Amino acid sequence: MSLPLEGRTIALAETRQLEELARLLEVEGATALRCPLVSILDAPEPSPVLTWLDDLCADRFAYVVLMTGEALRRLLHFADMDGRRDAVIAALSRTKIIARGPKPGQALKEIGLSPYRVARAPTTEGVLATLRNEPLSGLDVGVTLYGEPNPVLEQFLVSVGTRVQTVMPYIYAPACDDDRVVDLIASLERGAIDVLLFTSSSQVDRLYEVAKNRSVEDTLQKGLLKTRIAAVGPVLAERLRQRGATVDICPEQGFVMKNLVQYIKRALAE
Repeated sequence: MSLPLEGRTIALAETRQLEELARLLEVEGATALRCPLVSILDAPEPSPVLTWLDDLCADRFAYVVLMTGEALRRLLHFADMDGRRDAVIAALSRTKIIARGPKPGQALKEIGLSPYRVARAPTTEGVLATLRNEPLSGLDVGVTLYGEPNPVLEQFLVSVGTRVQTVMPYIYAPACDDDRVVDLIASLERGAIDVLLFTSSSQVDRLYEVAKNRSVEDTLQKGLLKTRIAAVGPVLAERLRQRGATVDICPEQGFVMKNLVQYIKRALAE
C-alpha cells in the first residue's frame, strides 16, 4: 500500500522548524526539498533589548503586546545571558499580556504562563480590536516587534494615551545564497515541485526579492502557476495574494505544522 504523499515533491521555505516539518512530510512518503529562505537571528545590538527588559522587570508595563512566540523565546534568551530569566518570567506573570494568536500563547505555556487576552485574528487588526476593549489611557505598554516597525499598532496606542515601548529581539537574514533560490525558481518553472510551502511573510518577500534582483520574475510567475502553493494561515495567504500568487492550500484555523500537512494530503488526494 502506497503512502499518501508518495512520489510528491514538496519544497520547504521554513527555517526554524525545517527538520520537524520535513519529517512530517517524509513519513507520509513525500520528498522534502529543503530550501530555507530566511534565518532568524538575535538582534545584533543587545542594549535596547536589555533596556526593555529593565522596564519589564521594574513593572513599568501595565500591558505587554506579544506579537510572536519567537519574540518571547528570544527575550528569554537575552534574559538568560543577563542572568535574570526567573526575574523576567516573574515580571511577565504580573503583566497583562495580549497575544497575537495561538503561537505566542504556546510560547507562554512553555514557561507556565497564559495570556490575559488572545486576539481573535492573528493580525495587527486583530490585536487592535482586542486593545480597543481595554482601559489603556495613561498606561505604559510594552510591544514586541518582528522584522520591521509596526506604525499602525504604535500610532493606535499613542492615540489612546499610552506610552509605548517597543522591542525587536530578533531579525531576519538570508538563510541560503541567491543562487540556490534561483535554482528553486527554475525547478518550479520545470514543474518539478508539487507544492511550495510557506510559513512566514519574510520567506515570500525573499523569494520575490531574489527573483527581481536576478531578473527571473517571469520565470517565477510561470513556475508558481505550475505549482500548488501552501500557506500556514490566512494572513500569510493574503500576503501571497498581494504578490499575485494563487494560494491553493491554507488552514483557516489550527496554524500548526501537523495541521498544514493534513491539508496538503487532502489537497493532493483530490
